[in-house]
Amino acid sequence: MSRRSKLAEKVRHFPLSPGVYLIKDAVDSIIYVGKARSLRQRVRNYVAAGSAVSPRLRAIQAQMHEIEYMVTDSEVEALILECNLIKEYRPRYNVDLKDDKNYPCLRLTGGLYPRLEYLRLSQKENRRKSRRFKEQEAVEERDALYFGPYTEVGAVRETMRLLGKIFPLRRCRRPLTGEPAQERPCLNYQMKRCLGPCRGAAAVSPAEYRSMVDQVVSFLEGKRDILEHQLEERMHRAAREERFEEAARLRDQVQAVRRITAQEQKVLDLKKSEDRDVLALVRQEAAVAVHLLVIREGKLIRREHFLLGPAAAEAGDGEALGAFVKSYYSRGARPPKEIIFSSEPDDRETLGGWLRKIAGSKVNLLVPRRGARRRLVEMALRNGLLKLADEQERSVRRVLLPLEEVGRLAGLKEAPRRIEGYDVSHLRGGAAVGVMVVFEQGRPFKDGYRRFHLDRTSPGDDCAALQEVLQRRAAHPEWPLPELMLIDGGRAQLNAARGALQERGITEVALLALAENPDRIFLEQEKTPVLLPADSTLLQLLQRIRDEAHRFAIDYHRRLRRHSAIRSRLEEIAGVGPQRRAALLKRYGTLERLYHATVEELAAVPGISRVLAERVYRHLHR
Repeated sequence: MSRRSKLAEKVRHFPLSPGVYLIKDAVDSIIYVGKARSLRQRVRNYVAAGSAVSPRLRAIQAQMHEIEYMVTDSEVEALILECNLIKEYRPRYNVDLKDDKNYPCLRLTGGLYPRLEYLRLSQKENRRKSRRFKEQEAVEERDALYFGPYTEVGAVRETMRLLGKIFPLRRCRRPLTGEPAQERPCLNYQMKRCLGPCRGAAAVSPAEYRSMVDQVVSFLEGKRDILEHQLEERMHRAAREERFEEAARLRDQVQAVRRITAQEQKVLDLKKSEDRDVLALVRQEAAVAVHLLVIREGKLIRREHFLLGPAAAEAGDGEALGAFVKSYYSRGARPPKEIIFSSEPDDRETLGGWLRKIAGSKVNLLVPRRGARRRLVEMALRNGLLKLADEQERSVRRVLLPLEEVGRLAGLKEAPRRIEGYDVSHLRGGAAVGVMVVFEQGRPFKDGYRRFHLDRTSPGDDCAALQEVLQRRAAHPEWPLPELMLIDGGRAQLNAARGALQERGITEVALLALAENPDRIFLEQEKTPVLLPADSTLLQLLQRIRDEAHRFAIDYHRRLRRHSAIRSRLEEIAGVGPQRRAALLKRYGTLERLYHATVEELAAVPGISRVLAERVYRHLHR
């Protein structure tokens, strides 16, 4: 029985309940996460013959080795679980934000005296693991508010700077309970950039501080008119009561808010000044992006432009928009009363229910065909296409111009189309490995990456190891030859590489070597290395190739060491021969995963009986 037939038989017993399904490949990695109103009806499309209608679905079917599922009480709960699993595992074939972990966001902590901080999404997701004071972090995270993600780092930092001047929230990380701190207030308090809640609740009451926090929330949510009116009322009240210092501070806040509000664009076509987000999906060749217009109180307060990952190129507009909504609003952005789309998103009804739970009120999802809302969509589409074209052009300039410079430096007649980078890695001279990475048109071509386990090289001899790698690479005439090879090292490695290629009759490939500390380029025809400034795009291109080779070599070396550690432990167990060791290595990969496996999970590995599984378990846990 074929693998797909076995999966089809398994899917026949899936429940008709809503839930989430996970598709795994042969090495047990999750390659796709989806949700379904009926698990059995949805998942059988993946195992039915001829069900693939796109290259992406065909690729999923080709790599599909196992399908698992989780049942939920409703489709909205399935959507929430799907969002969490996509963020956790980042499956290859799910549509998601490109490089989303680098997007900045703002966090307003919980606790008695909250503070506003700038962080990346990666820091947000790993926060509990990286902070020293776990109890304080639990308190701060309990009622924390997140704003973003944003795409313009400079604008976010400028917002932080302005808020620090207008609303003097504390910036220190010390735990505050309302009691005066032993240390005296910091310089920010002396500069009137902080109210100084470290002086205790008698000096700064939690209610007074919370009032300012609410003003910061209003500002970040775009409710500038309401905030301005509230500040004016407080200013006049303070002046009437002859609290002139406080009135002067409130006056400065009002003026600062007015200056920012004056820069925002009024959307005149809309009769109601409601909060809206406009999402327009734009495409150019293989690039896909969502252009977002954020409208608050009838004013356009900002624009964001989010590139989507490679899977979006083969997904339909509805799937891509639906995936963006789940990705964007699950990362802290608060849904407005109305979200306007350029085209119909998939699972519109379920999305509406999920967004209602996040916002706490009804969220209208609209796809306008005419009128003022349609003009907003067309404006977002125009701006999105211009932004996408500009990014594509800048990407070409960033990649093609350095390639031309590299070609001239290496003595080539034209820019190299294919560049191969080489590196070797070893542990104290032993267990040497070598790698080859490939860049085509200045971008990684991971299908061309190759690994070499070196067993003929003397320990610690990097030049000999490099020669073995190149000789084994030259033994594959079916691999296309590059125009340029980049060697990690200096003059000695460059000469060793040329010698290895000449032995194999390869003379037409240009060679460069890049040494570290400081980074300098060695040329065959030049006696002295070339030193370039750190901002040279040519040097940065070579550094990207060199660093990618470093990463690939170290990753391979670590994997071999992990497998070696498992193999050595398994060799001590009677009845576990080479084939059974290979089966356990394929299934678990690391000693930690093998250690946490139960007897039942070990017995499910091909070739491992229940008795042998108990023996393996006892040996690992003794």
